[in-house]
Amino acid sequence: MSIEIRVPQLPESVADATLMAWRKQPGEAVSRDENLADLETDKVVLDVPAPVNGVLREIKVPAGQSVKAGDLLAVIDEGATATAAATTASPSPAANGKAPAAAAATKTGPAARRVIEENHLAAGSITASAPGGHVTKQDAEAAARAGAAPLQALSPAPAPAPATPSIPPQRGARTDQRVPMTRLRARIAERLLQAQATQALLTTFNEVDLGAVQELRARYKEAFEKKHGVKLGFMSFFVKAVTEALKRFPVVNASVEDNDIVYHEYFDIGVAVSTERGLMVPILRDADTLSFASIEQQIGEFAVRARSGSIKLEELTGGTFSITNGGTFGSLLSTPIVNAPQSAILGMHKIQDRPMAVKGVVVVRPMMYVALTYDHRIIDGREAVQFLVAAKECLEDPGRLLLGI
Repeated sequence: MSIEIRVPQLPESVADATLMAWRKQPGEAVSRDENLADLETDKVVLDVPAPVNGVLREIKVPAGQSVKAGDLLAVIDEGATATAAATTASPSPAANGKAPAAAAATKTGPAARRVIEENHLAAGSITASAPGGHVTKQDAEAAARAGAAPLQALSPAPAPAPATPSIPPQRGARTDQRVPMTRLRARIAERLLQAQATQALLTTFNEVDLGAVQELRARYKEAFEKKHGVKLGFMSFFVKAVTEALKRFPVVNASVEDNDIVYHEYFDIGVAVSTERGLMVPILRDADTLSFASIEQQIGEFAVRARSGSIKLEELTGGTFSITNGGTFGSLLSTPIVNAPQSAILGMHKIQDRPMAVKGVVVVRPMMYVALTYDHRIIDGREAVQFLVAAKECLEDPGRLLLGI
C-alpha cells in the first residue's frame, strides 16, 4: 500500500519552509516515526516523521526547494522491505574518498560542513557533541585545531608520482564562494534592520564587581549541583537581577504599539543562544517565579535543543526583555541590538580581573562591563541608567535578591 508523505502543519505565522536535507533515499527501509527529512523555517527545524514501516519509494521534492503545508514530499510503500539491489545501490564508504563526507553532511549544518571542507577533515574523525550525533560548527573547529584525520586519510594512499623537474610554486586561485543565507539568518537580518530603522536605539554602560557572585558559586556549587542536577552558572543571577530591576522600572519591560506604550505586567526574559544556524532567543516565561535551579535547567535545555534544531517555535516567540552574553566568546564591550518589539536588551561581557579602588585601597576585583541598549522613544536616559544601577546593586550584593530590596 502506498502512503503519501506530505508537509506537516507549519507553526502559526509561518507560510512556508525549505526542505534542507533528506535523511533517507529511495529504496531504503524506513521505520515508523523515523525522521525522513528536515524542514527549515524562519526559526526552527522541523522533522518529517515516517507514519508507517516500509520502504521509501519516491522523493517528490529535492533538497533546497521551498514547500508549504500539505505539499507532497514523498511516497512510502507500507510493509515493503528493502531489496538487496537497493541496499547495494549506494557506494560503500570504502568505495571512494567522498562517501564519508557525504554521509557526514546528513548530520552537519552548513556552518559545520564549511569548516570540514575548508580544513579537508574526515567527518568520521570528528566527535559530535549535539544530540543525535549531529556535528556542530564548534565540533568541527575543535577537530581542526586538534589536527583531526584529513579526508585523504580515508582513501588508499596513491602511488608515488615519478620525479619531475622542480617548478616554482604558483599563486593559488583567488575565488569567491557564494552561499545563500539560511532562512533563519535571513530572518535575523530582517529583524535587526527593522529594529534599527524603527527604534531610537541608545546604549548606556556600567561595570559590575562579581566578587560576591563568584564567592556564592564557589561556596555552594557542589551542593547545588548535587541537589538539582545542574550547575550554578552566572546567567541565573543576571536573570534574577534583571527581573528585580524591571519591577522597579516597568517602562524598560514595555513595548511600543502604534502610538501606545504597552506595559507588560509579567516578565518573560529572552536568553540569546548561539547556534551554527544563527542566534536564537528562547524565552523564560514568568522569570520572576522561577528558582535559580529552574532558570539554569531551562537555559541548559534550550541551548541543547536550539543547537540540535529541535526547539519549538512557541519557545522563541514573545518575550518582554532579553539578555545576551558576548563574554562567552571573549567580548570585553559591545552594544547589543534590541530584539524588537521589545524595548531593551542587556549585554553581558567577559569577566576580567582589574585593579579597583575600594574604600581608598587598590585591590584586584573580577569586573564585568554591562551594556543596556534601549528604545529612547519611551525609555529616558535617567530610567535606563537607574535600571542598570539597580541590576548592578543586586549582583554586587546578591542578598538583595532574597530580601527584595
